This record gives sequence, C-alpha cells and structure tokens, in this order.
Amino acid sequence: MAITVQIPTALRRHTDGVGKLDCAATNLGELFSVLDDKFPALKPHLRDEAGQVRRFLNVYVNEEDIRFLGGPGYTFQDGDEILLVPSIAGGTNEPGDLAIPPSGDRPLHDDERNQDFCFAR
Repeated sequence: MAITVQIPTALRRHTDGVGKLDCAATNLGELFSVLDDKFPALKPHLRDEAGQVRRFLNVYVNEEDIRFLGGPGYTFQDGDEILLVPSIAGGTNEPGDLAIPPSGDRPLHDDERNQDFCFAR
C-alpha cells in the first residue's frame, strides 16, 4: 500500500526542500513516525509535547479534513493523498496599509484609525 504526502512550502524548510513523499504508513501516527525519522526538524511542527497533533496543523486526506474521517485513527487507503497544512497567521500594520473591515464596510486609511479599531460606514 502506498500513500503520498504533500508538504507545503511553509514546512519545506524543515524537509530540506522536499515537497512530496511516498510511504506505506497506514494511519497518521505511522505517517508522523516516518516523517520524524526522515525529517527530524519537522517533528516539533507536527506533534505537541504530549505527542498529539499540533493544534494549528490541519491534515487532509484526499482534500477531506481528517477530523471528519475519524481523526488520527483513520486508516489510510492505497493511493490516498495526504496534505499537511499549518495554520499561518500574521499581517502587518505598516503605514499605508488598509485595515480590512467586515463585508459592507470600507477600509480605513492610516489617518482614520485610532487606538480602538472602528469601521467607517
């Protein structure tokens, strides 16, 4: 049995640039063990100190969130494609940037902002 693991660009700095890996893991625990052995620098980005899937790591099997397939105990099928997607947050508040408000509101320019974030209507 073979599955394919897609490693997104955000994690490739921990895999020496490898973006795709074929292996014979049958579940998420085995897959993480394979990845731990092959890419030790990736390990802390997959599991927390208790060995659980990191809170901000999303795992997709054939584009379906693994949580909806039974979670980490889901048994992979031959030909499954696994995608590891870390949640990425951030942004900027540089001069000239626009604050992006909810739909229906217009963006605020720097000179319209104050300490309390508000929206112009």
